[in-house]
Amino acid sequence: MQNLLKDKPTSLFVGIAAFFCCNALIAEAIGTKIFSLEKLFGFAPSHFTLFGQQGISISLTCGVLLWPIEFVMTDIVNEYYGPKAVRRISFTAVALILYAFLMYYAAIHVPPADFWVGSHTSDNIPNMQDAFNGIFGQGMRIIIGSLVAFLVSQFVDVYIFHKIKKITGDKKIWLRATGSTLVSQLVDSYIVLFIAFGGVFSWQQILAIGVVNYLYKASMAIILTPVIILAEKRIEKFVGKDVSVKMKRIAMGQEQDAFMNIPTAG
Repeated sequence: MQNLLKDKPTSLFVGIAAFFCCNALIAEAIGTKIFSLEKLFGFAPSHFTLFGQQGISISLTCGVLLWPIEFVMTDIVNEYYGPKAVRRISFTAVALILYAFLMYYAAIHVPPADFWVGSHTSDNIPNMQDAFNGIFGQGMRIIIGSLVAFLVSQFVDVYIFHKIKKITGDKKIWLRATGSTLVSQLVDSYIVLFIAFGGVFSWQQILAIGVVNYLYKASMAIILTPVIILAEKRIEKFVGKDVSVKMKRIAMGQEQDAFMNIPTAG
């Protein structure tokens, strides 16, 4: 067991998986707040028209601030550990998120102490129980839509990533990372909207909101491309070049060539 804990590829995977799950859980928890991207950068809301929908501004959930980090980690795990590893951490993240929402539900329905309900009236919060319910009590359709979109987009990302890698080989990690993210986040943007708001919003509203959300995600995928390249260099330095190459070949399903031709770092 001690040797296993000292194994650098194993330690790296455990660290990435832990941060991946934690980041996904935080993103879901803070997703109840909607913020104005225009105001964040000091501009007035634009109120433009798209697909016949007027008064649209760039308003996003706070969860999207963290999801780009998930894109980066997904591509890193895909590159060095392969599709099975991506599926494992994705299902683990979903299980933990479901567990968290179950605990939120339980906490909402635990009878509050009387003194606590009015404990923050001086902060303009007349009822702490209502505030707590509003923050942690997300609608079931939104929860299901978010989790289904997350899983489907992860599988799409894995598929596109490896299709591109078969063409590019070990070169151009930026191309397969960015390309797979651009496709998978288009899928993600609309699955969550159709599940969460289908029948509530018109299809024009869903299309318009989806375009706004996707443009943000696509922009972040491009902006974070250098992070992928930097991460690749740091991982190679951490585990060693030979082990790094071996990990990539195993991730691509080339176990025999990897173990026969690539020496193991001591």
